[in-house]
Amino acid sequence: MKEIVKNNPSIFPAGQELPEKFSQYFQGTAYLQPLTDKGGPISNVTFEPGCRNNWHIHHKSGQILLVTGGQGWYQEWGKPARKLNPGDVVDIAPEVKHWHGAAKDKWFSHLAVEVTAEGSSCEWMEPVLDEDYSKL
Repeated sequence: MKEIVKNNPSIFPAGQELPEKFSQYFQGTAYLQPLTDKGGPISNVTFEPGCRNNWHIHHKSGQILLVTGGQGWYQEWGKPARKLNPGDVVDIAPEVKHWHGAAKDKWFSHLAVEVTAEGSSCEWMEPVLDEDYSKL
């Protein structure tokens, strides 16, 4: 596993390259550093330039993204993409199909706060198309 330090845009550690069980749902390379599991898991997620995750839905629970460094994107299905910068907060409601990731030429880092709910799950879907991503 590759660890990054020099290019980490966050004040939190970048951690280790995503394990296969997650990396299969990402286009590009991302890193994960769990910070706590008290009250609801919180992890720092760092994306290399151009990296993004597939479309996905958090069933019965949501997710909160706290942008800590770099520049990225967030998009909900059927809506325009939103540029993300340090200090931005994204409150993702349950059952909303979405993706998030780095800008084409910038590293990107956010804290992922998992909103816990009984019976919750994450459904991973299709990749974000290169032709759509390249228009951002």
